[in-house]
Formats: sequence, C-alpha cells, structure tokens
Amino acid sequence: MLTLAFDTSSRTAAVAVLHNDTIIYESIINTGLNHSEVLMPSIDYALRQVSMKISDMDLFSCTLGPGSFTGLRIGVSTLKGLMLATGKPACVVSTLAALALNIGTTSKLICSMIDAGRGQVYIAYFRYSDNNILQQISEEKAITPNEITNADKDTLFVGDGTIKYAEIIKNIKSSEVNLISDLQHYIRASAVGILARRKFAENDLLNASTLVPFYLRSADAIPHKSIFET
Repeated sequence: MLTLAFDTSSRTAAVAVLHNDTIIYESIINTGLNHSEVLMPSIDYALRQVSMKISDMDLFSCTLGPGSFTGLRIGVSTLKGLMLATGKPACVVSTLAALALNIGTTSKLICSMIDAGRGQVYIAYFRYSDNNILQQISEEKAITPNEITNADKDTLFVGDGTIKYAEIIKNIKSSEVNLISDLQHYIRASAVGILARRKFAENDLLNASTLVPFYLRSADAIPHKSIFET
C-alpha cells in the first residue's frame, strides 16, 4: 500500500510517502511560510522525487488536530481535495498520537504536549501495549502546564509544549522528568502515515462531506467528538 501523509498542525509542515510502513520519502518544512504556500508544492516535490503521481497513492492521511486552527483547516481542505479528485480513501489521526510515535517503543508513560498559545498546552497520555501497539490512555485536553499532575521519572515528555514549558514541568514533581531531545519534538508525516494505515486496516475511513478539524479548545472553534471516542 502506498500512502501520502502530511501534517500542518504546527509551525512546521511535513510530507511523507510510505510503502506499507516503510518510509520512501519524508520532509519537514520549517521556512516560516504559510502552510498554504508550501504544502502542495511540497507534495508535488515529494512525488517527483519518488517518480510517482497522486493517482498512484492508495491512501491519503493527515493530522486532524489538535493544533493550529489555520494549519488544520489547510490540511483538512487539502485532504478533502485529494479524496474527491482521486476517489481514493483517507484516514486522519490525532496530532498528539503522531507526536507520541516519535519516541518509539517504551515501557514508560508518554506525554504528548503541543503549545496551544494563551499559556496553554494540548496534552494527552499514551502507553505501548504488551504487543507494542501505541494506545491513548487519556482524553485530549487543553490545560495550563501547571495543571500537569503526574510528571515523574517514569514519564517521557515530547512536543513543542515541552520545550516552551520545560522548567515548569521539571518543577512540578521531580527534577528527573525525561524531556525528549529537540530533534524528536517535530511532528513527522511518516508517523501520520503509519497510524493512518492501522486505521485503514480497521476500516476506519473518512467521509469527505462530513470531515472537519478537531480544534479541541471550544472557545475558539466548533465542538467536535474526539476521534478516540467510541
């Protein structure tokens, strides 16, 4: 299966092409330009690098949120356009889940944390199951860093919210909190594609006519049911 995956939920944009779970192309764009300026040219460039066309893709995927309101709208609109133009299926994944996948298999608790602005972070917790499948174990929330209650040496923190609020996190409960290296705080489109292929295998596909971003913070956007709710 060939998957085109992308992320526009934060300051960076990311594009990847995967064959099953093997990455054959991946890029992270951090130019400061609006995602509307870089996403489609980056997709076009990615496909040319692997000598493929949009019509060759079997699955499209992007992050649904939480994240930048403008960025998410651009990503979702692009995904809809690709679905409608090609008739190919698509899946969306949580931005926080894609971020958690950066850490890789671990027995520790993973806390994904994205800077939400206004002194808040978007946050959710994850663990790997006994068969090494990443599982979300808390709902996604928008909170202040001071509201984090379980920071200890058995928690791995990842995301740009971790960078911004590192000192607050360290002082909550333990100076031994594990802050992941800076290189792992970027959302990778390959992680989006890997998670999306799992959803495809479960027949968790999108309807382009009803797809809307998951903004999370109700003061700024319409309510939306979490994609992790059943």
